Amino acid sequence: MNPVDRYARQVVLPEIGVSGQEKLARASVLVVGCGALGSAQLQCLARAGVGHIRLIDRDLLEEHNLQRQILYDEEDLVDPQPKAELAARKLRRINSTIRIEGIVADLSGRNVEKFLAGVDLVLDGTDNFETRYLLNDACVKHRIPWIYGGVLGTTGMSLTVRPHLGPCLRCLFPEAPPLGSLPTCETAGVLNTAPIWVAAHQVTEALRLLIGSAPPSPKLRLFDLWQGSLREVAVERAADCTCCGQHRYEALEARAVSQTTVLCGRDTVQISPPQEMTIALDELARRCSAVGKVSFHGLFLQVEIGLHILWVFPDGRVLVKGTTDEAVARTLVAKYLGM
Repeated sequence: MNPVDRYARQVVLPEIGVSGQEKLARASVLVVGCGALGSAQLQCLARAGVGHIRLIDRDLLEEHNLQRQILYDEEDLVDPQPKAELAARKLRRINSTIRIEGIVADLSGRNVEKFLAGVDLVLDGTDNFETRYLLNDACVKHRIPWIYGGVLGTTGMSLTVRPHLGPCLRCLFPEAPPLGSLPTCETAGVLNTAPIWVAAHQVTEALRLLIGSAPPSPKLRLFDLWQGSLREVAVERAADCTCCGQHRYEALEARAVSQTTVLCGRDTVQISPPQEMTIALDELARRCSAVGKVSFHGLFLQVEIGLHILWVFPDGRVLVKGTTDEAVARTLVAKYLGM
């Protein structure tokens, strides 16, 4: 394919031009999360010609995702697959001239720095503060710009973080909101155009950074798509910020503990192992066939036990569907998987 033709409408923009397009072709971006925000971000990055896109997601595609996650379609539901694998396939069909690296994993303190290696910028497509604080710590530590984004209902927000040149996420939110104090996507819903709007802004900021045309003073942008409103709020660096001020990276410190997470808007609990590991899924399938219905999907093992479904990944991570009780999830994993 002729890159001159592919990017003609973009190169002609005085804001980008030939030199800007060449910089995009040499750029490497990490997208964390392949859901509503990530779907829109990934399409825009691939179509814009960003040379290397690394994407990571821990989840499987489900029917309710199709309402707002625009990278997927009904055919993707026929054989359940991780979103990261599906997204990588889709992007390769959109643009075969760039490098797409799909990673099925849960971002954690044990692996975040490994996944950041070699990237120029990070885009936030996550749905929880735990992962965002982790990204913030790792990006500030390694001086990698990242762009925060969040969506709920008809509203969204975005902040471009340029380490040591402006505020970081902890300058804006020193502590995570108390558990249960905020509405979730399950209780408040999501208008499907809202993540597209926020993602478009995030990618625009990313393109500006990658070609060296970043705004001098990043601001928190607050969107309400239903009302058609946009507000900008100036955010200053906090001198006492634990992350960019005191250089304490608390989210990176918990590297060797087993983590349990209730997934947003899902009747599902995720359990991550305390350290990196590799599981022989075929052997585990033979063991589990005596206690439940087992099906092997190539990239993960599905075990149906009563009212619960356990999805087991080669890295030891397990999604337990059918409960939001972390204790119940841990009991099922320990009892039936011996993990």
